[in-house]
This record gives sequence, C-alpha cells and structure tokens, in this order.
Amino acid sequence: MSKGIARTAPSVVFADDAQKWQAVMQRDAAGDGVFFYSVRTTGVYCRPSCAARLARRENVAFHASCVEAERAGFRPCKRCRPNVPRDASPHAAGILRACRALERAETPPSLAELAALADLSPFHFHRVFKALIGVTPKAYADAERARRVHKALRGSATVTAAVYAAGFNSSGRFYANSSAMLGMTPSEYRAGGAGLQIRFATGACSLGVVLVAATARGVCAILLGDTPQALTESLVERFPRADLVDNDAEFATHVSKVIKWIDKPSAIPLALDVQGTAFQHSVWQALREIPSGTTATYAEIANKIGNPRAVRAVAQACASNPTAIAIPCHRVVRTDGELGGYRWGIERKRALLAREQG
Repeated sequence: MSKGIARTAPSVVFADDAQKWQAVMQRDAAGDGVFFYSVRTTGVYCRPSCAARLARRENVAFHASCVEAERAGFRPCKRCRPNVPRDASPHAAGILRACRALERAETPPSLAELAALADLSPFHFHRVFKALIGVTPKAYADAERARRVHKALRGSATVTAAVYAAGFNSSGRFYANSSAMLGMTPSEYRAGGAGLQIRFATGACSLGVVLVAATARGVCAILLGDTPQALTESLVERFPRADLVDNDAEFATHVSKVIKWIDKPSAIPLALDVQGTAFQHSVWQALREIPSGTTATYAEIANKIGNPRAVRAVAQACASNPTAIAIPCHRVVRTDGELGGYRWGIERKRALLAREQG
C-alpha cells in the first residue's frame, strides 16, 4: 500500500523512466515517495534509495505507488521497506501494527480493535491513521480487500472460489463492489483483460499528438506525446491483454472533442472509466473541481482532501493521472508559483494554462 507521506512539495520531478533509472543508480532519496521500482527477477519492489544490489535495467519497471507495484504482483523489499511510512510521529509504530492487522485479517477489525493496537482512542486513532497513511482505516481495508481480490482471481479455478478466498462472505457483496475494485468484470480480470475491448484513436493537435482510449464504460486514457506510435505503445503497456481497436471512424469523434478543447478550452462531457487507489481518486476529484483559468497548489489540494501533510502524495497522484485534460492535473502548481512537474512535459502544461487564463 502507498504509505509514504511527506510535508512539502517535491523539489525534484522524475519526468520519465530515464530520470527514474538515474535516481535508482544513484540511490537518490529525493525519489522516495515519488515513485517505486520493481525487479522482475526477484519479485520485489523498492524505494529508489534502497541499498540492495543494483538490478539490470531490463529487469526493472517503475510504479507510481506501492499499490500499483503490489497489483502487478510484486512484494515489498524487506531491506528498504517501501510500504512502511517514514515518519517521526511517536504513533508510527502503532499505526503500522494496525496496518499489518488489516492486511492479515479475513474480516477487517473494528475501529476500536485497531485503536487498541496503537494504544489510542478510536477518535484519535482515526485522525492519526489518516494523517500518516493518507487514507482512512476503512479505505485502507478496502484497498487491501481489492489486493486480495486481484490475487485470488489470478490463482483460483473459478470466480466463486476467488470470492471466498478474498474474504467475502457472499458473492452478492463481492459483485456489488467488483467494478470499483477491478475496472472490469471479474471474468475479464481473471483472463488478464483478454477479450476486453478498448477503442482508441490518435490525432494531431497544437501540443503534438493526442491519444484517446475508452472501454464501454467510459474514457480510460487521454495521452499526450510526440508520435502516434509512442502513445500507442504506452497504451499497449497499460492494457497488455485487451483487444485494442484502432481506426474507428465513429470513435474518432472523441479525439476531435479533446483536440477542440486543447485549442480552445471548454468543458469536455466525457464519461470516465479510470481506476486508482482511494487516495488517488480523492485527489483526482479535487482536480476536476478547479475552475478553468485558475490554479491550485499541491498544498491546497492536500488541504481540500483533508490531508494537509500529504503534499508529496498529492503530487504523485497528479503524476499518475491517466487522462490528461479531463482530469486537469495541469492546473496544479507549486507553492512558490513554479509550475512543478507534468507527466506530458512542462511546456505542454505551460501552454494549457496560458490558453485557459487568456
């Protein structure tokens, strides 16, 4: 689970995999909490500053959060403990005990039981837990349940077997929550996304090239870049087993809407099908509430979602946003007025803001 919460906005932006790999080679602690890396040959994921022996580049992948790394099948490194909060709080050890209890329990413990593990009152425990971890105990428990579902669906012979292996007492309760946990039906997920159709199209725009992709439920990706090939490869990497349908004239209207927005900012009435952690969704919703033509700081977003200390985690959630424009992460700037980072290039961010404010 993603637990590293910092107090200030990141001063270093790792815009691409090359910069992230450089940070890993240098064991740069500035990357801690901003991204994580996994090693295919060992099955673990680490902080950039991990002192473990350097892996070969071809075996390394990068992840925006601990949750993302664990959903990809990796376990936390026992040496650098990337899923343990680095915080000076005297309650950190107790909160960590509560996290471990949530991860082990088939049925989530009550708030009072968790609070007792941390030697705190239930009210104080809930407040401290959210401050240190970034989400509420319930959201943490839900994310842990989702992790179990992902793991069970990969290894169980049937969906029904996976339902009970994940700790659900009934299939009805599981199916009521399956879309939020998986972003697709349980059968689709168990097949690795095989058979799930994602329609997409690319088009030239004033910022380079834009790619728009959507499932039957809504838009799942809006990517900006320099070439259609690079953006298509990025989409394939994100959805490796889905049936990707290109050159769909009807779907191309979605791209036209986005291109018109880029050139002349206006509302985009697109339904979204975007999956993320509870914390990421809280940040993304706050971003969608920033009016066009204005900006907010990472610290202001952290305050808005009730986690004033989670500034770096907010920046990380912005960097994980898969739908440029629709979730306007370009409207978030640093406290000192600098633009900060942008997943699709700082000049594109500058251009988008200038058009909105012009």
